[in-house]
Amino acid sequence: MKFGTKVIHAGLQPDPATGAIMTPIYQTTTYVQDAPHVHKGYAYGRTHNPTRTALQNNLAALENAKYAVCFSSGMAAADAVIRLFKPGDDILVSADLYGGTYRLFTQSFADFGIQFRFVNMNDATSIEQHILPNTKMLWLETPSNPTLRIIDLAAVGNICKKQQILFCVDNTFATPYLQQPFNFGADLIVHSATKYLGGHSDVILGAVLCNEEALHKKLAFTQNAVGAIPSPMECFLALRGIKTLKVRMAAHCENAAAIANYLQQHPKVAQVNWPGFSHHPNHAIAKQQMRNFGGVVSFSLKEDTLAAGLKMLSNTHLFALAESLGGVESLIGHPASMTHAAIPKADRLKMGVFDSLVRLSIGIEDAEDLLADLERGLDLI
Repeated sequence: MKFGTKVIHAGLQPDPATGAIMTPIYQTTTYVQDAPHVHKGYAYGRTHNPTRTALQNNLAALENAKYAVCFSSGMAAADAVIRLFKPGDDILVSADLYGGTYRLFTQSFADFGIQFRFVNMNDATSIEQHILPNTKMLWLETPSNPTLRIIDLAAVGNICKKQQILFCVDNTFATPYLQQPFNFGADLIVHSATKYLGGHSDVILGAVLCNEEALHKKLAFTQNAVGAIPSPMECFLALRGIKTLKVRMAAHCENAAAIANYLQQHPKVAQVNWPGFSHHPNHAIAKQQMRNFGGVVSFSLKEDTLAAGLKMLSNTHLFALAESLGGVESLIGHPASMTHAAIPKADRLKMGVFDSLVRLSIGIEDAEDLLADLERGLDLI
């Protein structure tokens, strides 16, 4: 089954009770049992829900996975992955990543005895030297948030297999339409389905995918025991959004290419981060492991000050100033003061998150209107 067919049909079937073509919203907390522990696969809403089951089946099919486990947010999904480990374990993390993930690792788990080390993974051949005897997992984002760094998934997969450590990829920016990390040796994939999978800025949801039964059992146990589950309505909205993922991602990518090329030529722009440029670090790898280059573009200004960056945010109209990304509407943000504010400035600058850096989540509006909006904004700086 091809991807465009999977998003609409995979793991789904008409409602057996009514024939409804859309998965029903099973808004219930509990289920009647024939006898204690004798039921139709559902006993309590925290443990299982038919709408959630349908979403999990659909997501697993999209990532060519056996299992998907959904959570109440992308951060809850990331938290569930870290709960696989114990005090004394070491986790190697790509140096540039979402600020919320950085905060989770360095603050939420600060007192749990799990060590997180952040290293530059742009050159995959240098990763192996950082692996310690107690290293249990390697976690990375590619493309990264917000500098869109590209990491060689196949090379990392080979290293992790050789070293017998788990390999986890946050695939939020790429989505399974643009990139499928299991094809390159990943053991775990994390999604903030709040972003492109939902696609309409109306759902908060996360997911972890895997192929090993033992990992799935542990993740499902955490899902039930901790209870950070998405509601049936959230699952329904995510399923609805996924049906148009292929066509939306194509539009996001097309618009992002137009905007990146426009910014590259603008006299007030110092640097544009977009994997589609031939000069972008690891561009050739992006071409190999991605279908296209994504819908996020970031850029820094020649006037590299917080004031210049913040002024840019206030000068656009179609690009709305807001957290998050991946919706049909275009958003503009300032990572240094928003998504990456939890990262110390020295570390932030090492990541390339400069004071003037602006991140654009390119929507699916007409590109001409978006370009005109950005031109007005830059002209007023």
